[in-house]
Amino acid sequence: MKKFLDDVDTLLEQSLQGFAAAHADLVQLHLHPTFLVRRHPKPMGRVSLISGGGSGHEPLHLGYVGPGMLDAACPGQVFTSPTPDQMLAAAKTVDRGAGVLFIVKNYAGDTMNFQVASDMLSIEHVTVLVNDDVAVESSTHTSGRRGVAGTVVVEKVVGAAAEAGADLNTCKRLGDRANARTASMGVAFSSCTVPAAGVPTFDIGPGEIEMGVGIHGEPGRRRELIKPASVIVDELLDAILADLSPAAGQPVLLLVNGLGGTPLMELYLLQQLAARRLEREGLRLQRMRVGNMVTSLEMAGASLTLTVLDDELLRLWDAPAETPALRW
Repeated sequence: MKKFLDDVDTLLEQSLQGFAAAHADLVQLHLHPTFLVRRHPKPMGRVSLISGGGSGHEPLHLGYVGPGMLDAACPGQVFTSPTPDQMLAAAKTVDRGAGVLFIVKNYAGDTMNFQVASDMLSIEHVTVLVNDDVAVESSTHTSGRRGVAGTVVVEKVVGAAAEAGADLNTCKRLGDRANARTASMGVAFSSCTVPAAGVPTFDIGPGEIEMGVGIHGEPGRRRELIKPASVIVDELLDAILADLSPAAGQPVLLLVNGLGGTPLMELYLLQQLAARRLEREGLRLQRMRVGNMVTSLEMAGASLTLTVLDDELLRLWDAPAETPALRW
């Protein structure tokens, strides 16, 4: 294993300190329990958004803390859920008197610990569960579909609504709608190595790919021999389009997401191939984003995410945001 490390036990805290220092204009780090909040809180009377999950998926969730998106993020150890005390402390810190909305990816540890925090929290709150991964219905870490890169769409849409003053029930409705209209699927060329483990999460041959891989290295739909990029894109979109069943002429948002070890040159190739396929399907590619948004440490691979837009979702996606990983 080759990684920049001094001590596995202090890796996360040191990394968080570096992140907070690099983005001190936008975020502030709290330790013991650990969570990040936006540097400048939104006005009183606005809904607060909190998300979180295991580290190793950066820029998710830390990179989306700031105006227009999250009020706080709770990072767990690598691929490990944050604890309820982190969520409770974050909620009490960022509450602006209009309630708290938790955005939770569908993984067993995340859902369990956020539920424990929910049971203990006296502030009015609701939860949006993200389960956009169409690869498998259940896997090593989940009961039901996994939450992956579609989380970014949910955080952006709900974040914009909360920033504009939408109430808690409206934010919940928008989050659920964005999730229902979003589907993702990924593919991996290599495994990743969790620092504390020191060995790859799974073994894969030099000529193989894992189709439908999870962001923790969970098994996908099947192990295949490597194929041309156009064939891989078609397989990913076949599953996504079968799930969403968009009608011809509908506007869509496309995210081409790197899993941590894929060059941008290749991600932009995937964007072109996906855009051409969507055009052949008669869909209108209204918005797109390419880059590392939800990673899996150094895993080589990518995922595609499609959201079927409506006027409201498009307006909220386009609304201003100022976070370390997303600004416009």
